[in-house]
Amino acid sequence: MKYDLEERAARFGENIIDFVKTLEKNEINKPLITQIIRSATSIGANYMEANQASSKKDFKNKINISRKEANETKHWIRMIARANPDKNNICKKLWQESHELTLIFAKIAKNCIEKLRFKN
Repeated sequence: MKYDLEERAARFGENIIDFVKTLEKNEINKPLITQIIRSATSIGANYMEANQASSKKDFKNKINISRKEANETKHWIRMIARANPDKNNICKKLWQESHELTLIFAKIAKNCIEKLRFKN
């Protein structure tokens, strides 16, 4: 089976969208929802841009943005879990996926740097 990181990142964004629809729309959750939607959906968008990059430098930059957005998403999941203790189980699963995506993008970025270093 072919591994499709683009699909995985998109599915993660979709899962976040579906999840936040279950949250109460109150003064605490509203800004958290806005933030997590932005960061979680940006992961896949930036990875798609990386795959169409015009240079290795552009590719590395977009991969690093994907990594940063995945890492930021972990923060918003933690805040949502604090604001919504009844959602802790789903938050743990979403946090774990965001963490795995962070590690994957960090590894891709590291490999880019090493390849560039060996070419020079």
